[in-house]
Amino acid sequence: MGSITSTMILAILPEILLLVLAGLVLLLDAIWSDAEDRRRGLGWLTAGGSLLVLLLSLMFASPGGSNELIWGGMLRHDWIGFVFKMVFIFGAAITALFAMDVEGLGKRGEFYLLLLISTIGMNLMATSADLIMLYLAIETTSIPMYILAGFFKQDDKSTEAGFKYLLFGAMTSAIMLYGFSLLYGFTGVTGLYDLALAIQTGALNSGVLILSLLLVLVGFSFKISAVPFHFWVPDVYEGAPTPVAGFLSTASKAAGFAVLVRVLMGTFPALSGQWSLLIAVIATITMTLGNAIALAQKNIKRLLAYSSIAHAGYILVGVVTFSELGVTSVVFYLIAYLLTNLAAFGVVVAAWRTLGSDEMEAYDGLSRRSPALALAMLVALLSLAGMPPFGGFIAKVLVFAAAVDAGYVWLAFVGVLNSIVGLYYYLIVLKRVYLYRSEQEDVPVPVTRPYRLALVVLSVGIVLLGAFFAPWFTWTSGAAGGLF
Repeated sequence: MGSITSTMILAILPEILLLVLAGLVLLLDAIWSDAEDRRRGLGWLTAGGSLLVLLLSLMFASPGGSNELIWGGMLRHDWIGFVFKMVFIFGAAITALFAMDVEGLGKRGEFYLLLLISTIGMNLMATSADLIMLYLAIETTSIPMYILAGFFKQDDKSTEAGFKYLLFGAMTSAIMLYGFSLLYGFTGVTGLYDLALAIQTGALNSGVLILSLLLVLVGFSFKISAVPFHFWVPDVYEGAPTPVAGFLSTASKAAGFAVLVRVLMGTFPALSGQWSLLIAVIATITMTLGNAIALAQKNIKRLLAYSSIAHAGYILVGVVTFSELGVTSVVFYLIAYLLTNLAAFGVVVAAWRTLGSDEMEAYDGLSRRSPALALAMLVALLSLAGMPPFGGFIAKVLVFAAAVDAGYVWLAFVGVLNSIVGLYYYLIVLKRVYLYRSEQEDVPVPVTRPYRLALVVLSVGIVLLGAFFAPWFTWTSGAAGGLF
């Protein structure tokens, strides 16, 4: 590996700082163990600390013009990995704010510790350039998330969510690991870019190569909740603590896509003709099934779960194209989706404290009980539906434009039809919020300071992403260029 350079240290500065922050959370949790009022400060510490990490990383840890392999080829220091790191850290900060006033969650130091450890794993997933490093990063991300999904031990739905997530996650992880072992067994190398060279020189016969690719895709499909490995999503999202479900549906999904894009385009470019068609089919089924089942949902968290499956299908459209515009659209979509879905789950968290229910009928007349929450829900759901002038509109336009540009006009057409279906069930929720009346209309829904701060930041971000998309597009386009 040679001597350790300043570049190598700066490349992992976000992970080092997050680890320091996690240690600080653990220390203060022990010191404040008897002070209930002070332990709420752990949420402010995690959120503020994460934003400070993000700021310091932007100042000192950006890759510049380099796309180099570091730490013995284990990590790749490039712009696309760096952009994803910033997305994950921002997601963790917002999730900490949403968790602060949740009973049984906000004053538990171990919650914030697990959240930060999972974020470190996601950062490593986004920059992994070696199969061994990639597997370790995926497990570092997943194991804390299994615990967080089942964090409410007294709640049967939460323990069921944690157990299901663990069971299916372990199964798909084992299948993916078998695919990794085949690749190593037949080539003798574990570096993603060394594997690409071995594949191009014909070191693997086509049968083993296709089998390895399919096995690896199983693990990635589980992480991004693509059909047919989506079945865990509704139960886990419904049972998990709502801030955890929001983090799972955004940052964890983005980490899965970061890995999918890097592995497919970095290791298997020689097979792009085969996997492009396969992923086009998966994208079609995923978005169609997600939207179709969402239509019948009466629970807001289950509706957002099936919506999350549908959005995985839309994002896969960008992956199919195997082009710079396609990867740009994927990164842009994931940024917009993180802001939008976190806002949607944030409204659900804030409303639940008063409503005490996640059933859609509980949201009747919410606009009269809390105009601010209703407005945040309006911005989030219209962005998810792909309506201008919100970020979700630009994200969908970019994804479908990339598909048309690559000759997948039929796939773009399917995506547009699905977007219309999606708009219908988002409007059903908004109809309840704004047009339905409730017997509890005179009972306001208070919004605490952490929720107000998080929802304002997210709502403004959604509008800025849609109305002033040029700088964001330039940033994501520059990140995507590093892969080609």
